[in-house]
Amino acid sequence: MEIWPGRFHPLGATFDGFGVNFALFSEIADRVEACLIDERGRELRVDLPEVTGHVWHGYVPRLQPGQRYGFRVHGPHDPARGQRCNPAKLLLDPYARRIEGQIRWNPSLYGFRAEAPDQPDVADNAAFVPRSVVVNPYFDWANDRPPQTPWHESVIYEVHVKGFSARLPDLPDELRGTYAGLGHPVAIEYLQRLGVTAVELMPVHAFVHDQRLVDLGLRNYWGYNSIGYFAPHEEYAHGDPVQEFKAMVKALHEAGIEVILDVVYNHTAEGNQLGPTLCFKGIDNAAYYRLSAGDRRRYVDFTGCGNSLNMTQPFVLQLIMDSLRYWVEEMHVDGFRFDLASTLARELHEVDRLSAFFDIIHQDPIISRVKLIAEPWDLGEGGYQVGHFPYLWSEWNGKYRDTVRDFWRGQSQTLPELAFRLTGSSDLYESSGRRPYASINFVTCHDGFTLRDLVSYHDKRNQANGEDNRDGESHNRSWNCGAEGPTDDAAILALRARQQRNLLATLFLSQGVPMLCAGDELGRTQGGNNNAYCQDNEISWLDWEHVDADLLQFTRDLIDLRRRHPVFRRRGWFLGREIHGQAHPEIGWYTPDGAEMSEHDWTVGFAKSLGVALHGEGIRSVDVRGQRVGDDDFYLLINAHYEPMVFVLPASIAPGDWRRILDTAAAPASGRDEAVDVRGVRLEGRALVLLRRARQAPPPKPVRARRRQDARR
Repeated sequence: MEIWPGRFHPLGATFDGFGVNFALFSEIADRVEACLIDERGRELRVDLPEVTGHVWHGYVPRLQPGQRYGFRVHGPHDPARGQRCNPAKLLLDPYARRIEGQIRWNPSLYGFRAEAPDQPDVADNAAFVPRSVVVNPYFDWANDRPPQTPWHESVIYEVHVKGFSARLPDLPDELRGTYAGLGHPVAIEYLQRLGVTAVELMPVHAFVHDQRLVDLGLRNYWGYNSIGYFAPHEEYAHGDPVQEFKAMVKALHEAGIEVILDVVYNHTAEGNQLGPTLCFKGIDNAAYYRLSAGDRRRYVDFTGCGNSLNMTQPFVLQLIMDSLRYWVEEMHVDGFRFDLASTLARELHEVDRLSAFFDIIHQDPIISRVKLIAEPWDLGEGGYQVGHFPYLWSEWNGKYRDTVRDFWRGQSQTLPELAFRLTGSSDLYESSGRRPYASINFVTCHDGFTLRDLVSYHDKRNQANGEDNRDGESHNRSWNCGAEGPTDDAAILALRARQQRNLLATLFLSQGVPMLCAGDELGRTQGGNNNAYCQDNEISWLDWEHVDADLLQFTRDLIDLRRRHPVFRRRGWFLGREIHGQAHPEIGWYTPDGAEMSEHDWTVGFAKSLGVALHGEGIRSVDVRGQRVGDDDFYLLINAHYEPMVFVLPASIAPGDWRRILDTAAAPASGRDEAVDVRGVRLEGRALVLLRRARQAPPPKPVRARRRQDARR
């Protein structure tokens, strides 16, 4: 096999139309073999002839896309010093654009001897590991353009590629559960009718099904176990995963829908010192992973998954940045949600908001321009960092979730914090120069109860996960409305339906960016399982057969209401730095009897009712001209008490034709337009009502002025 010196950049296997350049970083390697694998699994091993700045490289002319390959790294195996090279192990390329096949669990996958953990295992693992594959980078994007939906206009739909379409009606069977299924016209039509502007895909980087789960007959359904940061997960593809993923993005973009990836750069699938050797461990363990200072056999674990990537290593930072740029430039995605993002910001131990990772992100001309979302916590000390990320970032607002859940289940002392959450959480984001859209508002997500289960269960039901119900969160801030789980009680079922509408209405009428968990609009249940990470079956898949049609229509109406009225999706904060305690021309806070909320009213612990006036005059238009145009005025009435209440509109805003357009206690709850008596608007217990007063249209321009303009043209 002819091999030339090649180039040290770019890393990975790069096809240039004539041959393939291989480049692999390893600071401790003595020798690196590129292993070219044929369809029968036979290897042709070729030494990479050059090393430049710890990058081993070589060029094989006439090699073509589709070539399967891996690496074998010769070097020290001394776990006590953090070194785990083992040439008996065929390793994945960290930069592989495509990974073919799944792990078949076998003792040879482990780089150490079970009876002597400091000794290398010499059994060859090649028959049991996936292959890296050389890809053809060329794809006809035609006129693809990113939708570039402004943050304040965004509505995010958190969705699992397989779970969304596994049972979707009218979809060809071979496309169910695939990228092509999500990009199919049937799926896109549903997303457009729902009104979302972006899909946030749960992890699609190539990942591993843990041996423990496989032994139990389960699978790593959620995908938070990455092993390939450049490769789309193959099991979600009907054909070539790279080409199919690109086609999906192109189809979603044509429909005006952005694609955001949930990315897991905080840990890998190789686990701790007892985990397999699949890629990074065998290449340069001490460079890629954070190791314990007291015993370098062991790994620092801020993630609960066995290891943490070493963000202080320049080549690890380069790996992540190269991956991010690849997905933007080559795969055309529109943003990222970073799983356990606090881990990425840990320089030595503490979370540092000015860490090297953030510095690099902010100066990068590609990544700094896409949507960046942090899950602002990890499992390490000081890992809860909601509100503390830099200005370019938006965050999953866990405080929003907790406050809204607590308020609607009737907890006391929640009214003051609810006011902050409704108005974009200025207490968390304003002081750092960020805007309301820094807050990604959500009530439910993939992790935890579905919306329906949130109002149906007090306790989790995770027995199917094989951990004796010990896994998953036990403090869910849920309320079962009077019965645990399924019931035939009509009153309880009606209350549960109302509570779902209350939670959704609060979500879409709040300032910030709403995120809807896929299936919540359908009334999907997981039977009380609040940790279905391993359930690749009907427990997790969207149930299109038993759709709650009323709830679906209610959700569509809410999203459409938000789209049509900029008063619910402001770009900036309400005037003044404090939400309550001051009078504002843009917002007002009132008691049910129409009096302005006093400081004392905010401190009444048992208070669970509120009137909120939203004045539409002067809201900045969403068009590119930046003109100030008015919106309608709205009055939001909230009653989380169990008994009905009568609200009186304040005298200062009462004049005019106020009409009820939404009532979570009525059927139908939305699509209404009925006049109300401002002297007494009745709200049922645990209900939300929205009133609207149409803004008086400005007088038309004089005809003579228009004629003069026409003449000038």
